[in-house]
Amino acid sequence: MPLRSRPLTALSRALHHLRRPAALLAAACSALALATPAQAAPDVIRIGVATAGGGDPITWGGSPGGVVRANQWLEKAFEGSGTRVEWLFFKGAGPAVNEALSNKQIDFAYQGDLPQIVGRANGLKTRLLVASGVRNNLYLVVPKDSPIQSIADLRDKKVSIFRGTNGHLVAINVLAANHLAERDIKGVNLDTGSAQAALVSSGVDAAFGGIEWFKVRDQGLARIVYSTQGKDLAYTRQASLLVREDFVAGNEAEIQKVVDVFVRAARWSSDEANRDALFDIWARSGVPKASWVAEFENQPLAQRNSPLIDDFVKARYKAVVQDALKLKLIRREVSVDDWFDTRFLARALKEQGLENYWTPADAKGQPVGGAQRLATTAARP
Repeated sequence: MPLRSRPLTALSRALHHLRRPAALLAAACSALALATPAQAAPDVIRIGVATAGGGDPITWGGSPGGVVRANQWLEKAFEGSGTRVEWLFFKGAGPAVNEALSNKQIDFAYQGDLPQIVGRANGLKTRLLVASGVRNNLYLVVPKDSPIQSIADLRDKKVSIFRGTNGHLVAINVLAANHLAERDIKGVNLDTGSAQAALVSSGVDAAFGGIEWFKVRDQGLARIVYSTQGKDLAYTRQASLLVREDFVAGNEAEIQKVVDVFVRAARWSSDEANRDALFDIWARSGVPKASWVAEFENQPLAQRNSPLIDDFVKARYKAVVQDALKLKLIRREVSVDDWFDTRFLARALKEQGLENYWTPADAKGQPVGGAQRLATTAARP
């Protein structure tokens, strides 16, 4: 006689009825998860650049990013993916880029260290991905017939300084090294183009700026009376590419592709065999090739175009935070170490076989031995 199933007790019957809906719910959730498509790639990736740029199409120089733009390497990398690349150039430089980041009008931003830190201090949530144009020089220029011969002669003079840019802070430090404060000069806040017009028309007595002044000098309209070239690296300016933090989730593949292309451009831009071709590309921005030759004189390309976020880059960002606090350009101290997200850079270096290509620098900018070691996890703000 076959054994009969034991009758369900009241408790087992209750559990049986509870399990069945739970199993059905779990099955339904699994089916929904399988049916839900992965987050679609963005229709457009928008990159803001903290310069008005020049040329047709508009581009800029002094950074491997300019090579990416001029050669359309990023557009080619996203070809067929359904994602287009849009570049936006800002005459208002770093401060204007911060406003665009705040309004979510751009996803990535290429800008200098000081405006990046000002944005972070004001609550912009970003992640710094890759260095792109470091150790940039600063110059003081005066009209050709000016009696000014040095920084010390600037007291009570009308001097153009593009406030809020990375050159602003270096200019203040250069003044301090010569026993002057910003209050000792009559500072005038002018963008690059306006400063050139003002100096040539004697609207200002002097101007701080970058490579754009070589062209004016070579036209016989100005003299460079001070340069940071070859001096203390604390007087150089750093630039890098960052991304909005809320853009990271769901778009990591796209971010990796962008960083891959920037690292590829850094490698090409660091090769001395490409020096002449590099300056030709950067000259498309409207800055003459001769100006790039002068700016990079006696400086290895690999030092200026390294993408590494090494101890030197980190130290410079920390120093900018402290200087900005001291000068009340920001109201609160902001962290730096947890800002750098080097996952994408580390992966790009590894996949392109470039882990040992660039020599990392210590906090003072001197080369250190051994391979560059990068964190493999994100720095979480």
